[in-house]
This record gives sequence, C-alpha cells and structure tokens, in this order.
Amino acid sequence: MVAVATPKPATGLIARLREFVTLTKPRVVSLIVFCAVIGMFLATPGLPDLRIVLAATVGIALVAGAAAAINCLVEQKIDALMARTRARPLPRGQVTSRETLVLAALIGGGGLWLLYAQVNALTMWLTLATFVGYAVIYTIFLKPSTPQNIVIGGASGAMPPILGWAAATGAVSHDALILFLIIFAWTPPHFWALALYRKAEYAKAGLPMLPVTHGDAFTRLHVLLYTVILTAVTFLPVATGMGSAIYLASAVVLDAIFLIYAWRIWRNYSDELSRSAFRYSILYLSLLFAALLVDHYLPIAILRAGA
Repeated sequence: MVAVATPKPATGLIARLREFVTLTKPRVVSLIVFCAVIGMFLATPGLPDLRIVLAATVGIALVAGAAAAINCLVEQKIDALMARTRARPLPRGQVTSRETLVLAALIGGGGLWLLYAQVNALTMWLTLATFVGYAVIYTIFLKPSTPQNIVIGGASGAMPPILGWAAATGAVSHDALILFLIIFAWTPPHFWALALYRKAEYAKAGLPMLPVTHGDAFTRLHVLLYTVILTAVTFLPVATGMGSAIYLASAVVLDAIFLIYAWRIWRNYSDELSRSAFRYSILYLSLLFAALLVDHYLPIAILRAGA
C-alpha cells in the first residue's frame, strides 16, 4: 500500500497571504463589489461622496470575503470531492479550520464596523443580513437540502446593488429593488449552466442540484424559462426612467445573446455550450450594469460639455 503524503501548510508570508486571500473568493467578491458600486453611482444624480464610496466598497468587500470563507469552511469536505473546488486551501490542508474562522471573524467584523462607523447603520444591517443569508441560510440549510437552493438563496447574491444604494442615500428605493430583481432572475440560469456540466460532481458530493434531482432536460428547460424572465426584468429600468436609450439598446443585444445560449442549451445541449453560457452570463451582468452607469452619466456629461 502506497502512503499518501499529507500536504504541508504553505510557508512564507506571501504564500500564506495568498492562501488566505483565496479563501475569500476574490473573483466572486469583485463582481459583488462591482454591483454594489454601480448601485452607489446610480443612486445619486451627480457623483456620490467619494469617502462613502471608498468606505462602503472596502466594508462590503470585507464582509463578502468573510461570507466566502465561512462557505469554504462549511463545505471543505464537499469541496474535496469536486474538481472545481478541490484545489482550495482547506481541502489541500494549506490552512486550518480555526485559521479560517479567525479570518472570517476579523475581516467580517472589521467590515461591519467600517460600514457602521463610516457609512450608515442601514448599510451595516443590510450587509449583515446578506452575510447571514449566504453563509448560514444558503450554505448550511438550503444548499444541501433542496434543488431550489440557488433560487431561494439567490436573494443574498442579489443584495449588492441595494447595499450600494443604501450606502449612498441611507435608504432603499424601488429602483434599487429593480437592480435586486435583475440579479435575482439572473442567478438561476447563470448557476444552472454550471450545474449542468458539473452534474456528476454534485451527485458525487451528495448535493441536490437541479440536474441531479430532476434531470438534464428539466434543468435545460428551466435555464430557458428563467432567461426569458430575466429578459423581461431587464426592461424594468426603462419603465421607471432609471435607464433610457443607451441602456435599452445594450439590454436588447445582451438579452438576445443570452436567449440564444439558453435556446441552444434547451434544444442542442453540450457541455462546452453550457461552459460558454456560464462564462457569458458573468460578462452579461457586468456589461448590463455598466450600460446602466453609462446611460446614467453620459447625458449629464453631454449637457455640461454643451453649457
């Protein structure tokens, strides 16, 4: 019998820091922060207070990173079974559970304090609720128990624009809720595209993802249906006046591409197609929110230039 070497924790300050940063899922956090910052800028007719923007950005990023670390802590045994996640620091033994918990407490607590002290109490409480929704309700209860985990748990992932809006204004308006709805409707087709080509890994890990519990055909149809819902929701900013011609044109093009992906997944599925749809969905959300931002400020810039 061949002995299997146990990985040794990373040594050296840079290597250790790199492992801790990995625990916070920086790519996911960057999208969260991006959507929150868009919410801050859309909430004000001019430019938001730079001090508030910086404090809210750092605070939200820290709490989001803490939630990601708790997710890694809770799911470390599941992560070890999946190709997508087995290289994370906890399954490889590069950091300990205690270190992960301390990291989450330090950056999460620091982020909440920063939001309370430098932004406002509403943003702090909403961010705390988002943390609990993802790290506790979704990770511990929903994900291992229901195939609707990503639909219900998607509410936490849809919160960043509301957090940004609250940071900039101290309140939450109907336009902030529309931004929430866009991400909420986007989450199922985004995640199920991933779940389709990772179905075997989810089944091995014992997670009741939709393709595992209801099969590929059912999931593929729901990717299409939720993409149609998403398309309808993306026109709401035009109806309320938050977006105009620039945003509308961008949404039409971006939605059309997403719908083509969803239709092809339903009618002519392949793993490579699903991977491409998953990658596009991330680009889609970024470009859609960027279009809202351009639409918000370009008319102001034109007016000032002509004055």
